[in-house]
Parts: sequence; structure tokens; C-alpha cells
Amino acid sequence: MKTLPEKYVARMKELLGDEYESYEKTLSQPPVRAFRVNTDKISLEDFEKLNVFSKSRIPYVENGFYLEYEDKIGNHPYHHAGMIYVQEPAAMAPAESLEIDPDWVVLDMCAAPGGKSSQLKNKLGEKGFLVSNEIISSRCKLLTGNVERLGLHNTVTTCMDSERIAKTFPKTFDMIMVDAPCSGEGMFRKEEIAIDEWSEENVLMCAARQKEILHNASLALKDGGYIVYATCTFSLEENEMTIDSFLSSHPQFEILPLSERVQEYTARGIAFEGCNCENISYAGRFYPHKAKGEGQFMAVLHHRGENDDEKRTTIAPAKPDKIVSDFLDDTLMSYDKSKVSVYNGNPVYLTPRLEIKKGAAFSCGVNIGEIRKNYIQPHHQFFMAMGKLFKRKIELSADSEELKKYLHGEEIQTDCGNGWAVVTVDGCAVGGAKVVSGTAKNHYPKGLRTK
Repeated sequence: MKTLPEKYVARMKELLGDEYESYEKTLSQPPVRAFRVNTDKISLEDFEKLNVFSKSRIPYVENGFYLEYEDKIGNHPYHHAGMIYVQEPAAMAPAESLEIDPDWVVLDMCAAPGGKSSQLKNKLGEKGFLVSNEIISSRCKLLTGNVERLGLHNTVTTCMDSERIAKTFPKTFDMIMVDAPCSGEGMFRKEEIAIDEWSEENVLMCAARQKEILHNASLALKDGGYIVYATCTFSLEENEMTIDSFLSSHPQFEILPLSERVQEYTARGIAFEGCNCENISYAGRFYPHKAKGEGQFMAVLHHRGENDDEKRTTIAPAKPDKIVSDFLDDTLMSYDKSKVSVYNGNPVYLTPRLEIKKGAAFSCGVNIGEIRKNYIQPHHQFFMAMGKLFKRKIELSADSEELKKYLHGEEIQTDCGNGWAVVTVDGCAVGGAKVVSGTAKNHYPKGLRTK
């Protein structure tokens, strides 16, 4: 562990008092690893029959486990199949701070790499809709890749700054996650580069940016909606002071207590000198010396207005060519025709809850594939998201030689019939193949293949 900056140590001693020594001791311990079961892909009950990673549950996350696995988990077939998402346990707490209605339209405003987005999506039902936004294009590609691997439905990824998001989706969302860019003090044990980048000037710069992002989030929120504000830092300026400033300038909002399951593992928000918010203690601080994980701050903000969901307009999406319906009829056992539409010239599959204007999304719903001269070239996401509905399935087990060959990019043999088929591992889609005369020609993306 690198030496901590003197000014940071002084600030933390003032913040923690007698607890500072306990906090400092945890920094010399290994970071806590964890994962969540992707319940959009497999039920928790079914996964527990297969679970080879850990039986140690995260008490405040129903589908969360502390990770006890020696090998590189990213190489495991269950990771390839999107059955799990590796995520630091404290980072799971913000999405557990509020009860999520399965029919909500939700925005994750600062989403990459996709941990909180996938957690939120697991809480939404078939009608629930998620917009997952990331301002940096390279990170948005990473985010979109995780959405595809996890096989998430009704998820749109966008690449915008917070001001453009507010203008594109005014008063749209029932709930917004603002996992704001921060100075990263809570990640010093896990990412030592954060120590090198720390300064009081950076703390103040982050706080100014957070206030702007939070204000723009309020413009994209429906009346009666909720914002969950989160950071992975400890500074008052980026946490309680930002919340207090927001509530002072946005009197239509109030702060609510965190869910009881999260309160049990967090310290209360700090009432600093000059704080105007009487209930700032409703916020929560996740410390590594108090619970397993890194640092995290979270606060639930509620718009006092009435929910106007009745006024939401019905979207009439563009209908694709007959070639698309013919492809789906041949490939799938069943599907909802009302969810098949066109975005940027390509066929997609999603529930029409929002109007996504051309060019606004990095990816939109489930990408069915690319229309070529007289056929559809299916996208990897189509196999990952729609695998359970496929007529032709090549069903493999995690320890089979055929699966190893497939993930390596090789052809495998099958008797499932000619046409597009999904390849599954222990019941979950891991990719696709084109079957011709008993040979499955590999369509697993080259960039994902094992070496």
C-alpha cells in the first residue's frame, strides 16, 4: 500500500476520530471480492445448484455473494454466459437503498462499466425500462459490451453529458442513479492509482461537477420520482455538502432514509457545521472497517410532486421488413411482435416505453442483427438475450470439451438441425452458431474467445 497523502490523513482523522486506526488497518488487507447472480439470465434458485464460486452471501443483496474463487473468474464459462457480474460489494449498496418498482423507467446517469445498471435491470420486470448512460465513448463501448454479455432486455445505452441527457429526456424517469465521478478516496485499497491522483483541489473540482450532474438529473426526473446519489469517496465536500447544497437550491426535493437492510451496514450521514438539512443523517457511509468492502456514500432524494405516469404517451415504433419477421419465425419458438422495431436502420427488440430518437442511443434494445441482401446476419446480443426462445439449441455443460472448443472459436458437431442455433452452458446462452449438415459454424465474437 502506498503512503497516503498527509492532508488526506488529517482530513480522515478529523472525520473518523478514534476510528481512524481501525480504518487504516483495513487498507493493508486484501480488497474484498464479490459477484452478483444475473437474474435476468438465471434464477437465483437455479444458480445455487451450479454455484462453484462461493456460498457466502452478501446480507444486504439478495443475489450477491462474496467471491471465494482462486482462478480467474472472467475465464469461467458462467462468466462468458453472463450468469454473473463481478462487482465490489459496497458498490452494490446504492441500488439496494430504495425499493425499485418493476414497471419503472430508470436512468443510470454515469453507468460504465455497468455494475449498478445490471443490478437495477435485475430489479425491473418485463415492462421496466433502463437507459444506461456513459459520457466517455470508450467506456460506453465497455458498458454496451456488458449489457450484451448479460443478455439484458429493454436496455438502451447512451453516450451523453448530463446536460444533454436532461434535454433529451426531460421529466422522463421514475428513478435516476447518479453514481457521480469522484475523487475515489474509498477505492485507495483496491486502486492505488487513486492515491497518486488525490488532492484537495481535485476534491473541490469533483464536488463542483457533482452539483452540476445532480441538478441535470433533477431535470430528467418525473415529478414524484427518486434520485439515488452515490460516490466511492469519503470527503464531506463531495457527499453531505453536495446533498445539502442540492436540497437548498431544489426545495421540491427531500432526503429519505435508506432501506433498513443497507442502514444496518452503513454509518449515518454527517451533520457538518453550517448544514441546513435537518435529516442529513439519512444518508449512509459504507466504511471498510465497518463492513466487507470498499468506501461508498449514498443518499436517496425524493421529488415531492405527484407522479404523472398516466400522461406517458404510447410509442408507435417503426416496423421492420418482412425479412426480419421471417428470420424470427424461423429462429424462435415464440416472441412478442409488438417489441420488434427498427433503430438506425437495424432491427431491434424492446418494449416501446420511450421514444429513442435517431442517433440518440449508442445501442437500443436487443440488436437482432444486420440486414444484408436477402438475409439477417444475427448479432451476438440476439443469442445472449433471446437464447431461451430458440428452436435449435446446442446444450453443453460447463466442463465439456465441446464447450471449450466453442469458446476457443472452433466448429463443433450437433444434431439440432440446420439453421441458426444458440449454444448454451448449463441452460444459459453463451453464443450462437450456424448449423449446416451437423456442423455448427462458430459465431462467437473473436474478441471474446479464450486463448
